[in-house]
Amino acid sequence: MPKQALPGEIWLVDLGMSANVRPCLVLSDSPADDELTLQGIGPHTTALHGNRWEFPVSIPFLKQRGVLHLQQIRSIPIAKLE
Repeated sequence: MPKQALPGEIWLVDLGMSANVRPCLVLSDSPADDELTLQGIGPHTTALHGNRWEFPVSIPFLKQRGVLHLQQIRSIPIAKLE
């Protein structure tokens, strides 16, 4: 059975070699049976630059202040959700 990530939840996502595994905000519903098995996410980062694309968020299990970087919103395969 595929993972059921709901919009608004925080999931750990493997974003590849340079980004590693990081918390991401789930932005889209789980796909229907006739859709690609992709889900929209917004990655969290603690590398703050103070630009307009950073949206401050508080994630309870993280000790460092961070943001969702809105220029990095993407669709990822559901298999990458941890």
